[in-house]
Amino acid sequence: MTAPGRRSSTFTRLLRHGFTDPSAAERLLDAVELAPVRDDPVLLEALGATADPDLALHGLVRLLEAQPDPTARRELLDTLIAAKPLRDRLLGVLGASEALADHLARHAGDWRALVTYEPRDLHRGVEDFERGLAEADDPVSLRVAYRRCLLSIAARDVCGTIDVAETAAELADLATATLRAALALAEAAAPEDAALCRLAVIAMGKCGGHELNYVSDVDVIFVGEAVEGADEPRALRAATALASHLMRICSETTVEGSIWPVDANLRPEGRNGPLVRTLSSHLAYYQRWAKTWEFQALLKARPVAGDPGLGAEYVAALQPLVWQAADRENFVPDVQKMRRRVVENIPAAEVDRQLKLGPGGLRDVEFAVQLLQLVHGRADTSLHSGTTLDALEALAAGGYVGRADAAQLDEAYRFLRSMEHRIQLHRLRRTHLVPEDEADLRRLGRSLGLRTDPVAGLLRAWKRHASVVRRLHEKLFYRPLLDAVAQLAPGEARLSAEAARERMVALGYADPAAALRHLEALASGVTRKAAIQRTLLPVLLGWFADSADPDAGLLNFRKVSDALGKTPWYLRLLRDEGAAAENLARVLSAGRLAPDLLMRAPEAVALLGDGNAGGLAPRGRAQLEQETLAAVRRADGAVQAVAAVRGVRRRELFRTAAADIVGSYGTEAQPVEADQGALVDRVGAAVSDLTAATLAGTLRAVVREGWGDTLPTRFAIIGMGRFGGHELGYGSDADVLFVHEPRDGADEREAADAANKVVSEMRRLLQVPSADPPLLIDADLRPEGKSGPLVRTLKSYEAYYRRWSLVWERHALLRAEFVAGDEDLGRRFIELVDPLRYPAGGLDDDAVREIRRLKARMESERLPRGADPKLHAKLGPGGLSDVEWTVQLMQLRHGHEEAGLRTTRTRAALAAACEAGLISTENATTLDEAWVLATRVRNAVMLVRGRAGDTFPTDPRELAAVGRYLGHGPGHAGDMLDEYRRTARRARAVVDELFYA
Repeated sequence: MTAPGRRSSTFTRLLRHGFTDPSAAERLLDAVELAPVRDDPVLLEALGATADPDLALHGLVRLLEAQPDPTARRELLDTLIAAKPLRDRLLGVLGASEALADHLARHAGDWRALVTYEPRDLHRGVEDFERGLAEADDPVSLRVAYRRCLLSIAARDVCGTIDVAETAAELADLATATLRAALALAEAAAPEDAALCRLAVIAMGKCGGHELNYVSDVDVIFVGEAVEGADEPRALRAATALASHLMRICSETTVEGSIWPVDANLRPEGRNGPLVRTLSSHLAYYQRWAKTWEFQALLKARPVAGDPGLGAEYVAALQPLVWQAADRENFVPDVQKMRRRVVENIPAAEVDRQLKLGPGGLRDVEFAVQLLQLVHGRADTSLHSGTTLDALEALAAGGYVGRADAAQLDEAYRFLRSMEHRIQLHRLRRTHLVPEDEADLRRLGRSLGLRTDPVAGLLRAWKRHASVVRRLHEKLFYRPLLDAVAQLAPGEARLSAEAARERMVALGYADPAAALRHLEALASGVTRKAAIQRTLLPVLLGWFADSADPDAGLLNFRKVSDALGKTPWYLRLLRDEGAAAENLARVLSAGRLAPDLLMRAPEAVALLGDGNAGGLAPRGRAQLEQETLAAVRRADGAVQAVAAVRGVRRRELFRTAAADIVGSYGTEAQPVEADQGALVDRVGAAVSDLTAATLAGTLRAVVREGWGDTLPTRFAIIGMGRFGGHELGYGSDADVLFVHEPRDGADEREAADAANKVVSEMRRLLQVPSADPPLLIDADLRPEGKSGPLVRTLKSYEAYYRRWSLVWERHALLRAEFVAGDEDLGRRFIELVDPLRYPAGGLDDDAVREIRRLKARMESERLPRGADPKLHAKLGPGGLSDVEWTVQLMQLRHGHEEAGLRTTRTRAALAAACEAGLISTENATTLDEAWVLATRVRNAVMLVRGRAGDTFPTDPRELAAVGRYLGHGPGHAGDMLDEYRRTARRARAVVDELFYA
């Protein structure tokens, strides 16, 4: 008897052998059923070798209790002790699978299926499993036989007799045998249906690929034909009845549970399409309607049951279409987008535990391998395998994937699949989530051979392998392109020139030969620059391919690299700054404007980093003015000063454009900006502040050059139009008014001459040809338009507006805002025009009619000939002009009474009108959405084409780039145009109601 407070020697031995509840284990070992072997050291050693000794012992006691008599119990114990193969297999299963322990407890004689230990038993095939299922004559007995066969696979799996790939293949073979048995039962139940038709069952997914899980849906497609002389519609109804019965036999739950669901949703039209089609119907669908993912799914199509001839005909007819899929427009982006969509649909709470679908999971490997197969399988039949690991091996052998990368992925995939198998085996439930419970993690780790600290070891290994997959799965597609243009060691496999060209075409490169030349220039050599670029390029190529113009992205990267490649900070920025490389890739491939701005001063690439030095956040007007004025003070003369000011403007335009592109495209670190209005407001405010600072710096430079510190007249610049409204776009001119006021004692003529010279010199210096973009100053909104003087005194403005001002001038003054020069003069000008733009009592009927007449005239006369009015973002129905004139009419009518309307900004005025009850919330939202979209269209056109425009581009690649900026994926330019038309049409209806009513 054990002394109180001291543990028994059995307790200690149980702890040493891996039991977590030695007390319960002691009680089980004391059970009468185990009396004959209780003290046999062989049993304890064998239990300790299992994944979960406690579970194995509990399962063994249940199995012994289930034996029908003492003789059967003695036979089991004698065999268990004497036959090591049975001992390892039986206890291994009991320690890994609670569900199979339940099966053995219900079917106490099935343990004998594990006794056999012959060479042919090591790797069983379809015929072996068909023999194992042969006696099943109803769905219940089929389930029992299926579990018996599953028991033998699991036993050899947990003992290491077969590896993970062989296990998956055997599970697929067992599924094949089961489908055949289920079809035989269905045919036996309805022989009249079987006599009318030929039915073939095509395995898809993991079953078709010979890589099934323990618990998984079995994906199938059914093909049916009428037998000779039979009516086809009737034959198809018969085939559908047989297929439906087959699915029920496998899927329905009986007293013995279910086998697995049979899923036919990969068929043409999915669950909305007929369950069974003829071969010609299948072929017609895939030739006309199938999407890219459907051809990807056909990679794994394999006939498994039913009419073998019909199944072979199906594969022979459809396989050629599979290998043409890579020729489809937007093939690579479609596949990659589908992968991203899968990740996005994972519940947030599960992402970090997903073995299959999460980042670095099994699906990443499978997608990458299938993508490469589809691109290169057209010319290389060695890649025509539905099995992931076999296809990966063939890709490496052919040089399509680097051998080291393939070896790492193979190891990671095997480990992740092993984890998945053992997780599912425990309770035979369909799951791909890593458990959170400590006991489950411990059993899982031990089942994979991790005996020292199994939980920590498992988590470390899992994260390591997932990290490898995450790092390689996208690079897998791009890295061999570098090897194709680099010097490799003798004997190293590499992409052929044709294979590299095919891959570049699949990525969307219009000129693959030029792209490969750029890669060669960037990646060749032994310099530090080449080494870093070889590391970066696989990722950059993926980001370029995700744009509408990969060719331009790669070419621009080469130009930047040539300009900055020898500067240490540039390479360090791309290598070490998490966001810099992706931001650069997005900016370089999104259109012409941002790369053009960058090429004029490549050092601005430093702004793309995610550190504190710069960044993409816009700078305020005060900060910009401070910098421009400091640059002017340091310069020798006005020409040099304004050149410096224009340099600041170019850099800040690049910062604004880059931030806009990154916000519109999104990156791994920063999702797409959800509030499109906020993006528009940021661009408008940033460009407007920059323009104001540019004018302030230029004004200071001109005055200093000609008059020293003091001009003989006070001088102010008033922003008008979009400039005054803080709504400038990248290509906007600066609409302004110039006002001056002679200083006390100054000669008025001299003061006027000085003011005119200032304006003339400012305009000249801001348009001098240089590497920096010009800033055009437009003063056509001044009194009397182009016929009036360029500069007026404040008194002259007052006299003109008092006597001669027209409705359109009052209308234009709604946007007037002081932007540069003498602040007091600017304030007094604004005070002068406020009563004109916000008249007491609002507008009379004649003024309203005049505004409507001007608007109608503008629509008819200013729209460019040949332009589609419905797609003109400025002057078309529901465009910027419609929204702005509607809002401005409300400001002219009600601005005197409603303080909120006294703003130069369109969106702010619209919001104030809504708050004042002048427009409904619904109508205000409609107008706001239309204005934001039209503004973004104009910004997109400028970013893409490098020149301003109010209509969508006609060039397909430029149109696609505008679509990407606006959030429409590859191949969806038509959806973008439809969305614009809908939005504009709704806005025009509101304009007709509010402006013209």
